[in-house]
Amino acid sequence: MYVVTGAGPVGYTIAEQLAGLGHPVRVLTRSGSGPDHPLVEKMRVDASDPEQLKEAVAGSAAIFHCIHGSEYSAAAWAAELPRAEQAVMDAAAAAGAVVVFPESLYSYSEPERIMTESSPREAAGGKRGIRTALLKARRAHAANTVSVVAGDFFGPRVKMAHAGERMVTPILAGKRLQFIGSASQPHSFTYVPDLAAAMIAAAGKPELWNSVLHAPTGAAVTQRDIAVAHAQAAGLTEPKVSAVPGWVLRAAGLVSTDMRELAELLYQFERPFVMDSSESQRVLDLDPTPLPEAAAATMAWWRGADQRSS
Repeated sequence: MYVVTGAGPVGYTIAEQLAGLGHPVRVLTRSGSGPDHPLVEKMRVDASDPEQLKEAVAGSAAIFHCIHGSEYSAAAWAAELPRAEQAVMDAAAAAGAVVVFPESLYSYSEPERIMTESSPREAAGGKRGIRTALLKARRAHAANTVSVVAGDFFGPRVKMAHAGERMVTPILAGKRLQFIGSASQPHSFTYVPDLAAAMIAAAGKPELWNSVLHAPTGAAVTQRDIAVAHAQAAGLTEPKVSAVPGWVLRAAGLVSTDMRELAELLYQFERPFVMDSSESQRVLDLDPTPLPEAAAATMAWWRGADQRSS
């Protein structure tokens, strides 16, 4: 039996894939959401509550911890994430389960270089420093853990992302697209089903526990390239693409907290921001889904979501 905390795009996809493989899954959320499947048990649990969590994960082989902060801000992350991860790792240690975390590239302290599994992860300050501290806390805990790093998300159910609804909605409407930073710099995007598959595979390989892996991620593409790929996959006209210069967002950050939080990570979009997953692909025996195939599945999901909401 496996436990998944959270039913966002990553948690939902992991639960769906596990059930598809024939494994019983418990999805823990405060709302009771998750995939509808005979092997999926949806439980209303506050995953930051040690007592609730201890009972819910009893008997599990692995816990996939897919809960993020309530807000995209350093303050919310600092207040919520360390405590929640500590509770999950404590419960996992008691249950004898491994904890698998999805992780970002924020902690990488030399992002101007191609980022590999052995690259330094010592970034400091803001959201980047919080991710660094979380990785260190995982290494120090008695529980077995494995962190699977992904680039910016795209795929079915991915909404709040640079390649999510801010990209797909204008494409479907035939409107101009506006990215941040630059539309012509190479950037690593990870297809969420590939991240989910890597996390599941890592859970089943004890020799990979207590390490940092990279989710299978295709060759870096520009923001313009990924938008064009999605339009082509849906049989739509290629969108006109532009970008908001970094100085505009930084200026807006002087008066807007949201813009300030976004501007903190502009370095990822103003110059090449590239990860290499080849070593993890080798040890996990997985490859990234080709972009045309991933884009087609993404656009099919979005069109289905439009029909469901109409």
